[in-house]
Amino acid sequence: MSINKVLIFDVWGNYAHFRRFYTTTSPLTFPIPPRTALCGLIAAIIGKEKAKNEYLKYFALNKASIGLRLLNPIKKIMIAENLIHTGNAKGPGMNLIIERTQINFEFLKDPKYRIYFHHMNEDIYQQLKENLINHKSTYTPCLGLSENIANFEFIGEFKAKPETSERYVKINSVLPTEKIAEKEGINFNFEGEYFSIRVPIELNLERVVTKYSDIFFERTGRPVEAKLTSPYWSIDYNGGTNENIVFIE
Repeated sequence: MSINKVLIFDVWGNYAHFRRFYTTTSPLTFPIPPRTALCGLIAAIIGKEKAKNEYLKYFALNKASIGLRLLNPIKKIMIAENLIHTGNAKGPGMNLIIERTQINFEFLKDPKYRIYFHHMNEDIYQQLKENLINHKSTYTPCLGLSENIANFEFIGEFKAKPETSERYVKINSVLPTEKIAEKEGINFNFEGEYFSIRVPIELNLERVVTKYSDIFFERTGRPVEAKLTSPYWSIDYNGGTNENIVFIE
């Protein structure tokens, strides 16, 4: 995919929960939003409906490029929630539901992210740009669960230039481990809390995961110095500071 410009916006909220699908009794959250969750967030802003999962076809890996940067440190908190048994209600009113189960949910506290977006379809790209500029969304944006309402701010549209290097490069975004060199790929001489986690990257219309990736990141949001096996993207903030990012693939 040819990329020469990206839309950049920040998104944040009080809480976030991106459920690890393999947990049952006590729902745990991924420490970062998977690409699939970012697709749902962007779809809500531009108005792609979730009915029959149609929105997913617009965010295939060969159509949409999405990058993610941590702006706040990852913090987790456990919150007990009362889940109601709607199937055993004694009548049509919510007040007649008598069976409840208290479950501990793991949430991310005070999450804030920077999202980088490019799309091969100019109409979708321009629709997102217009909505971000006007701080407008078709559906309510949320961070995982519907009650985790998100706010967002448009940072701008900037040129993105592909770069390569055989040396360590300071990467501001999270990055797939498959793009990190096998030998001395990360410079661990700098202080940091480094993690890698396997997350879903792409879903088909049946919501079956078609690709997973291991994503590497620093918990507090510090840049990571890495040797990469493929190009990264340099973003020039109109002559100001630069950011180097890798898209999630």
